[in-house]
Parts: sequence; C-alpha cells; structure tokens
Amino acid sequence: MSATSLTVPARTVEPRRTLRRLLALDAVVTGVNALAYLALSGPLGRFLGIGSGLLLGVGAFLAAYAAGVGLLAARPHPPTPGVRIVVEANLAWVAASFLALALWLAPTAAGAVWTVLQALAVAGLTLLQHRALRARQRSQV
Repeated sequence: MSATSLTVPARTVEPRRTLRRLLALDAVVTGVNALAYLALSGPLGRFLGIGSGLLLGVGAFLAAYAAGVGLLAARPHPPTPGVRIVVEANLAWVAASFLALALWLAPTAAGAVWTVLQALAVAGLTLLQHRALRARQRSQV
C-alpha cells in the first residue's frame, strides 16, 4: 500500500466531516440562542434594550433556521446548494445585525456589545463553513 492510497480517504472524508461538524455547531449555537430568546424574551429584552416582541420573532426564526441547519448537518453528504444557502444566510445575518445596530436598534451598552459579538461569531463560523465547503469540493475532484 502506497502513501498516496492512504491519503486519498483522508482527503475525501475529512472535509466532509469538518463541514458537517461546522453545520452542527451552527445548529446548536443558533438553537440555544433561539431558546433563550423565546424563553427569556422579557428579561433579555430589558437587559439588551431590545423589545421582547422582536426577540420572540427572532427566536422563532432562529429555531426554524437551527432545525434546518441541523437536518443538513445530519446528512452524510450535505448537498452543496444547501450549504451555500447556509453560508449566504449567515452572511445576510451578519450584515443585518450591523445594519440594525446602525439604523434602527437603540440597545443598551450590553445589547450593542452582544449584537456586535454575535455578528462576529457568525462571521467567523461562516468563513470556516465556506472554507470547509471549498475543501470538500476540491477533494471530490
């Protein structure tokens, strides 16, 4: 058995596994945020300076989104179009977070920090997902 034959499975399996793990992480973190926004919209709204109604709506959206990303992560071979949708949706979330902060939200200091930090975390995760998708595509060539 040559060294080349040993590296071929690593190139084909590892990018897929990495991508699935990143999607699963996205689903879990998004789901936790959704549950917090849904269950604690009043106290969180007061702390963050964001209306509880907005947090309930965002929480419901995030719960559905987390479920969809979780289903995608559970697939042995997440389809490329589905992963691209997740990456693009995450990028839209980052942009919307900064726009909301700049244009219409008037949060407390904690709310402003939270908005920026969660947007940066989503941006970082999205970059990793994009890189893993590209690595998977290269390994399939």
